[in-house]
Amino acid sequence: MYRSHTNGELRLRHVEKEVTLSGWVQKVRDKGFMLWIDLRDRYGITQLILDEERTDKAIFEQAKTIGREFVIQVTGTVIERQSKNNNIPTGEIEVLVTKLTVLNTAKTPPFTIEDDTDGGEELRMQYRYLDIRRNPVKESLIFRHKVAQEVRSYLSNQDFIEVETPYLIKSTPEGARDFVVPSRMNEGQFYALPQSPQTFKQLLMVGGMDKYFQIVKCFRDEDLRADRQPEFTQIDCEMAFVEQEDILKTFEGLTRYLLQKINNVEVAEFPRMTYDEAMQTYGNDKPDIRFGMKFGELNTVARHKEFNVFNKAELVVGIAVPGGNSYTRKEIDKLIDWVKRPQVGALGMVYSRCNDDGSYKSSVDKFYDQEDLAKWAEVTGAKPGDLVCVLSGDTNKVRAQLSALRMELAERLGLRKPNEFAPLWVVDFPLLEWDEDTARFHAMHHPFTSPKPEDMPLLDTDPAKVRANAYDLVLNGNEIGGGSIRIHDKTTQALMFDHLGFTPEEAKAQFGFLMNAFEYGAPPHGGIAFGLDRLVAILGGQETIRDFIAFPKNNAGRDVMIDAPAPIDYDQLTELNLKLNLKS
Repeated sequence: MYRSHTNGELRLRHVEKEVTLSGWVQKVRDKGFMLWIDLRDRYGITQLILDEERTDKAIFEQAKTIGREFVIQVTGTVIERQSKNNNIPTGEIEVLVTKLTVLNTAKTPPFTIEDDTDGGEELRMQYRYLDIRRNPVKESLIFRHKVAQEVRSYLSNQDFIEVETPYLIKSTPEGARDFVVPSRMNEGQFYALPQSPQTFKQLLMVGGMDKYFQIVKCFRDEDLRADRQPEFTQIDCEMAFVEQEDILKTFEGLTRYLLQKINNVEVAEFPRMTYDEAMQTYGNDKPDIRFGMKFGELNTVARHKEFNVFNKAELVVGIAVPGGNSYTRKEIDKLIDWVKRPQVGALGMVYSRCNDDGSYKSSVDKFYDQEDLAKWAEVTGAKPGDLVCVLSGDTNKVRAQLSALRMELAERLGLRKPNEFAPLWVVDFPLLEWDEDTARFHAMHHPFTSPKPEDMPLLDTDPAKVRANAYDLVLNGNEIGGGSIRIHDKTTQALMFDHLGFTPEEAKAQFGFLMNAFEYGAPPHGGIAFGLDRLVAILGGQETIRDFIAFPKNNAGRDVMIDAPAPIDYDQLTELNLKLNLKS
């Protein structure tokens, strides 16, 4: 028996009890005649004590050779501590060691295994197995487990069935790039790793499973951005005989349940907003509604003077920054520099101070009088003491730029509080979006999303105006889930493929199995997928997902711990019938 108790278990009630503990050495404090060792495992820390009077001499000398992260086993008697530590649950006791065994020695770690470590992110990812020993990472992984268990509990109680779907599937041209896997037994042919189990969960509905879910790994070979991973985990769900309202209510229920169980937070409302409204009011389709700073479109009150920057712009739009009039000129200049960064791309920023006496002072006083600036304040909702920030340019670009500025200001003002939760449904997305590079429409979500029934006639006359029967669930400015009502009949699906530029032959080659299934009685169905990594991070009060993933990859998609991806053996390439131009 390596241990009778864990290192987070012992209390005053265990005093005088003989116990056996095992774990890692967190810290050693050597006073010469007395030695304290903090012994750590997943459950906590227990202080061990050895001294010249009460400890066998050989054991005492052996203990002096022990270093940080050694794995040891001790037997001893629980005693009450003279100097108690109220910061840990075991802080009222310590263990007087009578037996000590070194189970394994350890090199000095490349960074300190403590909550506040001296290791940089790349170094900690290289030694991730050491990083996991630190409380913040360990607790994040335990937190993820708790969320996943609650998801399974809720969905199982709602009669959902967990079904596994294949990882080796067929590559499809829609969506992001696939990771492909060569088939040794089928020369020149490849599997793909799933970007989602989309078609399989639809086939499960055809198969009569009615309610399906899966906590599933998915893969996308896309250009990585900050806090994106090439492999990620979805809570994937599908339901038969449902309309949009059924799905929204079911997964509002899941979100409420998780917020209550995990965060002890009750959420009363899940407001709804159309995609067009979200873009016009917040500049993006996943707005953070925990705070205001709504967009005010200023075209009608700003393009009537001689200021050509505004006159030539497709859109002039501003936000009111609460208390922003307190900013110094230097601070405002730094904001202007911030929006001009390549990551944002604005050419500049106009501002207007809303003074406490009701007057205004702007950076363009040469062109606009007090009456003009009062209208700016009215449109943006600015009050005395606020600052109105205005950008202009092409509609889509300037909305994205002002959205980035809004989020940056909210961060600086402390308005994005991690213990506040504001869910939002965004609905009525465009079904199709035009791609300039390929000069054709692409599905905004995926080819199996149903158009709004009332918009079907527009498919032939004005495809860009067709709305999708689709919805995203947003939490605190992050999309945590998205889905749609699916097309469930062959005729409509064939029409959709046609509008996406597939020939009948291409559609049959790529998706013939699904089209065939629709001929055997497919029920109306729809579903949603939550990003588990992101959901767990937000519920945990963070927006970075890496600490909630056991072995994450870096921004280049590399696993720096195992050094992957890596070259493959030439014999393996030959066996797979792959030929590479290998440099000698």
